[in-house]
Amino acid sequence: MEFASSARSTLGVEWELAVVDPTTGAMVPRAKELLADIGDRRFDKEFLAGMIELITGVHRSTDEAVDELRGMRDLAAAAADRLGLALIGSGTHPTCRWREQDQADDPRYRRVVERSRDWGRRLVIFGVHNHVGVEHPQKVVPLLRTMLDRLPLILALSASSPFWQGEDTGFASHRTMLFQQLPTGGLPPAFVDWAEYRRAIDEMLAAGVISDLGELRWDLRPSPHLGTLEVRIADGAPSIDDLAGVTALAHCLIEEASRALDEGRPQLHLPSWLVRENKWRTARHGLDATIIADEECALQHVRDALGEAIERLAPIAEELGASRSLAAAGRVLERGGSAAQQRADFARGGGDAVVQGLIAAFRA
Repeated sequence: MEFASSARSTLGVEWELAVVDPTTGAMVPRAKELLADIGDRRFDKEFLAGMIELITGVHRSTDEAVDELRGMRDLAAAAADRLGLALIGSGTHPTCRWREQDQADDPRYRRVVERSRDWGRRLVIFGVHNHVGVEHPQKVVPLLRTMLDRLPLILALSASSPFWQGEDTGFASHRTMLFQQLPTGGLPPAFVDWAEYRRAIDEMLAAGVISDLGELRWDLRPSPHLGTLEVRIADGAPSIDDLAGVTALAHCLIEEASRALDEGRPQLHLPSWLVRENKWRTARHGLDATIIADEECALQHVRDALGEAIERLAPIAEELGASRSLAAAGRVLERGGSAAQQRADFARGGGDAVVQGLIAAFRA
């Protein structure tokens, strides 16, 4: 297993979306038809027949990647209009019934359901995945270990899945709780180095845990064939602002960690139990979470931690061409995030109002 050559801190983004009826808000299995109408190789099918994915090219600037996705959003919205469809980007579809959804016709996705049964079939979920280039395989595992401590910031900013089958789950990110039920989902092991990672992958392949690396659906994972570290914990992005903010945050945090490694700064990591606890707290409470900031168990509101991170990362954002997108993270934080907005919509008009709010957010 070789780690592909990749320019440092280059960026690629994947944005998963649900295809819905604009009147009823229900998911509809018309992704194949929509993709044919769009006619662009940057758009692809996904796990469900009512789901598409937008995939950027490789960028050196966060803002350029977001600009590409904005243009792709416009293409998708226009095609949806022609077909009498709409698109939404939240972490879960707020009202649909998972048993009624059709799977996409793909052997990879069939294997998920065959192995995980109803837990696999429940995955009516949508995310944003950020691939950040790493210049050397020996660096990717230390970056992964550092980013494990930063994942609550990304999850809190992105949390957009409070509803499931029309009910408020009590979680800001119910998608997080669903996805980690897969045997190869959730947090990755806190590997020590590239050699330990390679041994673990070899053992998983030999034992039949996975048949290829794509079946490791960790919240954060190396992608050796691309030469990237892939951040997968984020909920789906309802709007361009949500997309830009979470992408800039992930991009800048990885570059910050990369600079610390280059400068030989001491790498102090939170213990694995604390990483798990912070993930759970953030999935539960989103931007209202209180996380454990260090091994002395000092507590910090995640809003404050995010505000500090946005301010601290501003110089890096300027160098990465991420300033506009990082400013979007500040706007999402100020507004209170998608989970809170969806709950406000629900209080006003139930599940239908939530879906209509998401349809409007996608086009904003």
